[in-house]
Amino acid sequence: MSFKKYLQLTTLTTALVAGSVILAPQISMAATNTEQKSQPQAKKQLDQLAELFYETRVRFDPLLFATINGDSRYDAQLGISIAPKNRQKYFADMHKMQQRMKQISRQQLGDKDQLNYDLLAYELDSALHFEHFPEHLLPLNQMDNVPSTLANFAGGDGSQPLGTVAQYYAYLARLNALPAWIDQAIKNMREGIRLGIVQPKAITLAMLPQFKALPNANAEASIFYTPIKNLPAQFSAADKQKLSKAYNMTIRAKLTPSLQRLVHFLETDYLNAGRDTSGYSALPNGAAWYQMRIKDHTTTDLTPDQIHTLGLQEVARIQQQWEALGPKLGYTGPAIDLPVWVSNQDKFKSFNTDTEILDAYRQIDAKVQSKLPELFSLLPKGKLELQLEPELSRATASDHYTPPSADGSHPGVFWPVVNDPKKYSRVGMVTLFLHEGQPGHHLHAALLKEMDLPKYRKFNTENLNSAAFTEGWALYSETLGHELGFYDNPEAYFGHLNDELMRAVRLVVDTGIHAKGWSREAAIAYMQKNLGYTEAKAKNQIERYMVLPGQALSYKIGARKILDLRARAQQALGSKFTLPKFHEIVIGDGTLPMPILETQVEKWIAKNK
Repeated sequence: MSFKKYLQLTTLTTALVAGSVILAPQISMAATNTEQKSQPQAKKQLDQLAELFYETRVRFDPLLFATINGDSRYDAQLGISIAPKNRQKYFADMHKMQQRMKQISRQQLGDKDQLNYDLLAYELDSALHFEHFPEHLLPLNQMDNVPSTLANFAGGDGSQPLGTVAQYYAYLARLNALPAWIDQAIKNMREGIRLGIVQPKAITLAMLPQFKALPNANAEASIFYTPIKNLPAQFSAADKQKLSKAYNMTIRAKLTPSLQRLVHFLETDYLNAGRDTSGYSALPNGAAWYQMRIKDHTTTDLTPDQIHTLGLQEVARIQQQWEALGPKLGYTGPAIDLPVWVSNQDKFKSFNTDTEILDAYRQIDAKVQSKLPELFSLLPKGKLELQLEPELSRATASDHYTPPSADGSHPGVFWPVVNDPKKYSRVGMVTLFLHEGQPGHHLHAALLKEMDLPKYRKFNTENLNSAAFTEGWALYSETLGHELGFYDNPEAYFGHLNDELMRAVRLVVDTGIHAKGWSREAAIAYMQKNLGYTEAKAKNQIERYMVLPGQALSYKIGARKILDLRARAQQALGSKFTLPKFHEIVIGDGTLPMPILETQVEKWIAKNK
């Protein structure tokens, strides 16, 4: 399907999204040939506040805001952001910084610093989104929890590298801090039980296998002992001995007993107190809580009803493509059943080993790299690697990407989830790689690390309030399979449309679960019917949406905005429009909320019209 045809098909619902976007800060639309320069005092005030904001945020949660985003300076710190007193201080600090923002004259700033100002104002506002919602009382789920994140770092190939003695001690420091985090998590969950703010029983059952796999009475058999099994040969004998002893003692005396307490609590008190409902609407103040999550993830004021309607429209639009595509794949049955038929066809499952799957992704990567210069004037120096999702989290994980470090100590990594290579279908591999690899997450995240930006912008690829851009860009990147020459293949094109359908289905089931009272089982059935998923795969996905309300909405909402801006620029600029330049405008300033991205594109159009 051509880009032009896609736009024609989506015209009916684009207005719904565009009409509900939060207003961006007032930015002059005047096109100028010379950039306004900042007044020294105003720039100094802004730079100091930006640095304070970033350092406050990473000290509050070093794992989320620093390590996972590629800033390795805080790899020895864990932080306990879920502690009520820490949250209270954090929110108080954000309010103080908002007051300082008011003392800075935006008019005295140049163009680039005005953008920094607007983004900092947005980040401060976003940091306060959940001040009055008790996120800390739900500290654990099967998709996102600190103990499993640290366990996945144990191999040394994640966001926290393990290649030097200092890095080994940094990781050890986090293991020593983990018991205090666990104690706070248990305390929070007890408070959640008292207030009726708990995870559904199904979620506790889903995450229990992860936590049961973490403690080990034999310290040397623990997953947290993996770094010692992989000690670099160049370490001295003395360092090896000291590290081995220190890791053994921490795991045996502190970490294992703490993890055992957590498992016992989850199996007894927490499971017994779990709720039978699925969505946030069942929680105290749940409707407002979910609306805030929508705002945070999509940077819009869209309501659940609007998003649900949009999702139903998009599902119907995409399913119309099945009638023409089915025969090209060898299918002649009812169009609605095409995904089920494809998922059951062994002819699309040609792998025997994990290695074969990784090799197939590397072949896709090679073709993408050969074509990227035709579509992009900005390309990162940072490399992309492919590694399978670790076994610990493979059963509940989704395919994902982790960004490179700013210092180059580790690359960006695409983590495909392969549970059984013989059942792994190749039809979705191209679109998945374009999303998680390049030009999706990797091109954006790696470029970001190489830009001369304030830290709060440079290290902003994994933060939740940037999802509309990061996931929207990645989903938009999937559509570039047309320009990259992949979608002439009916298998690859089906995979692309089916993944787009999955993002549309997400709009329906996320809002269905959290705003319309859908049960977990009803959402699973809807996903099976429309995507042809097995019950196990649908269950995995629905349980993800249950614990991350609103996050799954960001993909489609963000991608539609980028496609809308591209169409607007093409129409306005005519022959002056080029795709590389449009992409430069979209990703050339790093991670932007949708309203500010729209303003940047409109400024570019006005300047070049």
